[in-house]
Amino acid sequence: MRLFIAIQFEDHILDALSAFQKELKAQGVTGNYTKRENLHITLAFIGEYGNPDEVLDAMERVDFEPVEIRLDGVGCFGELFWAGLADNPELTEYVKRLRRELSAQGIPYDKKRFSPHITLIRKFSYRGGKRIPIQKAVEGSMVATRVSLMLSERGKNGMIYTELS
Repeated sequence: MRLFIAIQFEDHILDALSAFQKELKAQGVTGNYTKRENLHITLAFIGEYGNPDEVLDAMERVDFEPVEIRLDGVGCFGELFWAGLADNPELTEYVKRLRRELSAQGIPYDKKRFSPHITLIRKFSYRGGKRIPIQKAVEGSMVATRVSLMLSERGKNGMIYTELS
């Protein structure tokens, strides 16, 4: 099972992100656009792991307090175009505690530094080069009240993410 821990978005944030993607398409930005239902913030990518109950147990050991999530800025990592989040020390601290607990329980995860973002487009390209002219920044905020354990499976038309708990 390919697993990750994430924050999922409320509809108004999904609406804002989807509208932003539509604007990018209208400007001629091409690539593999993330489907609306797959937009999320990854807190810990576990990858192939056969026991989701162990991951859930680790998640339950780490208290999660509601935290405000505010969209802020865009950027890219290579060919990955993303929307960013405003600096959020509470979320960063939670992720540190969560990852420490995963390690303590012997659950492997991707140890890359936590860089909170929402993947909007993979393998993006723009006829004008790598610099995409942004007319209007994507905006929105919400209070995240929970985190989810997600299953990632490859379907006929791309990735399918399913909330396990």
